[in-house]
Amino acid sequence: MPLPTLLVLKADPAPRLGQLIGRAGIRYADEHSLASELPAADVLLVWDFTSDAVRAAWPGDGPRPRWVHTASAGVDRLLCPELVASDTVVTNARGVFEEPIAEYVAGLVLAMAKDLPGTLELQRQRRWRHRESLRVAGSRAVVVGAGPIGRAVATTLRALGVRTAVVGRTARPRVHGADELDLLLTRADWVVCAAPLTESTRGMFDARRFGLMQPSARFINVGRGQLVVEDDLVTAVRERWIAGAALDVFTEEPLGEDSALWDVPGLIVSPHMSGDTVGWRDRLAAQFVELYELWAAGRPLPNVVDKKRGYVPVHD
Repeated sequence: MPLPTLLVLKADPAPRLGQLIGRAGIRYADEHSLASELPAADVLLVWDFTSDAVRAAWPGDGPRPRWVHTASAGVDRLLCPELVASDTVVTNARGVFEEPIAEYVAGLVLAMAKDLPGTLELQRQRRWRHRESLRVAGSRAVVVGAGPIGRAVATTLRALGVRTAVVGRTARPRVHGADELDLLLTRADWVVCAAPLTESTRGMFDARRFGLMQPSARFINVGRGQLVVEDDLVTAVRERWIAGAALDVFTEEPLGEDSALWDVPGLIVSPHMSGDTVGWRDRLAAQFVELYELWAAGRPLPNVVDKKRGYVPVHD
């Protein structure tokens, strides 16, 4: 009986899949060869999760893989109407990034509350200027996105004494509905965006929403860049509608050298690294091997994406 064909949309460094040698016929493709390789594949591993190649290559003639796994939390870069309508199962890397991102958000909250960027700049200038900083405990946060990442962020912030509300698509126990977001924004000291990118969330943080926030509020985005209207955020920070912001994701990545975002006082820019801790690629590869073993044994897969919604549903 022939081995299943595992097609990997490659990126450097390649995934460590040695445990699958002899259990799968492993082939590699790039964005140029993916379309021609898809019909022969039983499984597709989207290792290059920053690529739009799957969305471009999926429509067409011939068979398609029965299972697609992306080494990322978000699936917005691979879903297309033809994939959504197909019987192909899509899974994501849920379980790898939640705690690292939560730690990163907590670090940003502490850094902004204690003005660590200002301290480092004053040190660079050899200036001694005493200031007062903010208490984190007792402040209020709104975390937008009720998936595993948003919930991990909320748990970590609560451990710091932050009173935290989580907002999801619909209201349920311990989660506020999207219709409550505007009111919650008016009371928040910290607004953390960890929502999936869908047609209903694209551009959700715009001038109107920034205008609802308190002048003392700070905004953090670790979801997707397209969730934010970046020009509106620049205006909000420059005009002091809000006190500051931190972005780890952007509409265009990498962020161009000529982007206005680099030079906005009070805005922290980081290069989409909030979930990437030492050894993260090995954890992603190990997770895929575990899922492959389940798939090969005909057992149900975890992390199955609801393709119409665009994310893995959380069942309370």
